[in-house]
Amino acid sequence: MRDTRAGEHLSGERRDAVVPSRNQIFELLRGVVDPELGSNIVELGMLKAIVIEPGGLVDVTIALTTSGCPLRAQIQRDVKARIEGLPNVTKVHLTWTELTPEERATTMAKARWNVRSDAPETEIPATTRVLMIASGKGGVGKSSVTVNLATAMAQRGLTVGVMDADIWGFSIPRMLGIEGRLGGSPEVGKIDPIQMPVGDGLLKIVSMGFLVEHEETALMWRGLMLNRAVQHFCEDVAWGPMDYLLIDMPPGTGDVQMGLARMLPRAEMIIVTTPALAAQKVAVRVAGMGRNNYLRIVGVIENMGAFVAPDGQEHLLFGAGGGQALANDIGATLLGSIPLDLAVASGGDTGRPVALGDCPAAEAYTAVVDLILTEAAPPIEMTGCSARLLATAEQALDDKNV
Repeated sequence: MRDTRAGEHLSGERRDAVVPSRNQIFELLRGVVDPELGSNIVELGMLKAIVIEPGGLVDVTIALTTSGCPLRAQIQRDVKARIEGLPNVTKVHLTWTELTPEERATTMAKARWNVRSDAPETEIPATTRVLMIASGKGGVGKSSVTVNLATAMAQRGLTVGVMDADIWGFSIPRMLGIEGRLGGSPEVGKIDPIQMPVGDGLLKIVSMGFLVEHEETALMWRGLMLNRAVQHFCEDVAWGPMDYLLIDMPPGTGDVQMGLARMLPRAEMIIVTTPALAAQKVAVRVAGMGRNNYLRIVGVIENMGAFVAPDGQEHLLFGAGGGQALANDIGATLLGSIPLDLAVASGGDTGRPVALGDCPAAEAYTAVVDLILTEAAPPIEMTGCSARLLATAEQALDDKNV
């Protein structure tokens, strides 16, 4: 029968019962891992106090990133199971608090650093800024945005990599007007990206379109094969020095997105949507996936904005306000709105990106690139226990030798 005298001084043979020490419990709790942050609660600074009372009562204080953390019950079960298994422990009580903003920033920085340390090695230089161009659904012009951003950057003398990670729906080769096959040196064992000079800069491109026999070839691959493809693009391509790497992501939140987030935890995300509110609601899910996988959201690009007729009249063919609404919903910046321009469609078909021309869409891309190149990391708001965002800019971490 359970001893009802727990917490009191016990008489007889229990009086001198030896309970575990505070240090023993402290070390034991290194095995309790926050599933969302991927590190143990001791290392993350979440374990705040251990008090051992007479009679074998142990009181543990744990600070969460947010008081409403849905993983609280799981952490509680793990802590109790470990301590209750120790000799002469009669009861375990948990006290919950919340990390201060400063503590939360430190905790997130530790978690992000651990993920970076555990990430597989890739051929993408550590000095390259990686931007994932993502969307909630297909048909919003994500690939067109990727190509034109890369082209506008290269015109400024930058070396920009373009990874076509939309394995099923690859379209980057056609949009850039490039034909060819990926090759490389057998001695080195790496694939060379296709290179395309643009202005004073250079594009380095990798796509399944350079590996299949025909552009119309259907790739009927599932998760494992898809992940292997993007893994090859990260680990087996001799990218060389790059200022930026733009990744044309498949739409939605699937295997490829999760795999790339694991391989490239320092990547950032730009979300593409249209003015239609329906597209905006779907895109919110992509932002959630990004934040749940360590990715900082740089901002939102609204594509297919107002159409300006030859008479100067604006026509909102796809609605209005979706880009700003999405930016407001996810707490990000609206980087710009790309007008609906016939030159965009024709440029994608002929392989001449509209960013190379002189039209309203080209001007819009120039303005967006200005923001991307000069934009500094804003203060990070921790919206939940699954938000694993770095609290300082990448360079700041490197400067501190974290």
